[in-house]
This record gives sequence, C-alpha cells and structure tokens, in this order.
Amino acid sequence: MEPIIREATVDDVPVILTLIRELAEFERLPDQVIATEETLRESLFGEDAAARVILAEMDGGPVGFTVYFYNFSTFVGRPGVYIEDIYIRPDHRGTGVGTAMMRHCARIALEKKCGRIEMAVLHWNPARSFYERYGAEAMEDWIVYRISGDAIRRLATGG
Repeated sequence: MEPIIREATVDDVPVILTLIRELAEFERLPDQVIATEETLRESLFGEDAAARVILAEMDGGPVGFTVYFYNFSTFVGRPGVYIEDIYIRPDHRGTGVGTAMMRHCARIALEKKCGRIEMAVLHWNPARSFYERYGAEAMEDWIVYRISGDAIRRLATGG
C-alpha cells in the first residue's frame, strides 16, 4: 500500500503534537517538548506561519510527518527547503513512507526553484544512511550553533 502524503491543516494540530512527542522520545529529548496545540496553531497555521507540515497516512491513519520551512542561500542566490524534522512511526519504517516524504519535499523544492534541501541529523541516527542514499552529504566543516531562551533575551537587550 502506498502512503498518502498531504499538506497538514489546522485540524491536524492534535496529531502533529502527538507525532512531535513521539519524535522527542525517539531522539531521547522528551523533556524538551514545550509546544502546545495553541503554539502550533499559531506557528504553523497563523498569519505569519513559520513552517509547514506534511503528513503521511497509511491504513487510514497518520504514520509520520515532515516539518519544513524555507531558508535562503546567499551563495546560490535562491531559497532552499530546510527539513526540520522527519519522523515515521517505528511500525511503518522501511515501507516507503520516508521516500515518499523526501520526494514530496524535492517536488516542492523544484516548484519553488530552491537550490538546496538541508537538514540536521543526530550523529547516532541510523536514518543518516537513508538520507545519503538520496544524495545528502554530511557537512563536516560546519558546526551548528544555537542561541535560545535567556541567551536570546540577553543578546536582544545587551544584558
């Protein structure tokens, strides 16, 4: 059976939050999920939506999701698709769901004339070989930095 891949709607917010929590368990970070249905409604479907969600369905129910947004490459001079997360429920891994979601993202990238598709993957995640199969390359020379929480406030206020 082929998975159904579709853009999520605001009615999918409860499912999206459930899948986010499952992803956090998989990534060994369950205590870091502070998203709520309210924040997801605003951030994903509000006037200034920051990201988009693709849902994968099989057997009449959700089996995975992809969260993506557009970034920009100054060197390429074009936007890119940044995949924030891809998660597939364990009982549906290896069934073509991941491939279908990656192909969907690639079609979006072509349609929007994007120069790149990028993502960050935990070093221990066995999905790395899955991404490499589709031409993804580890950017060994780059280190991801993050500023969050109180550090953002200190930076913004000069404190």
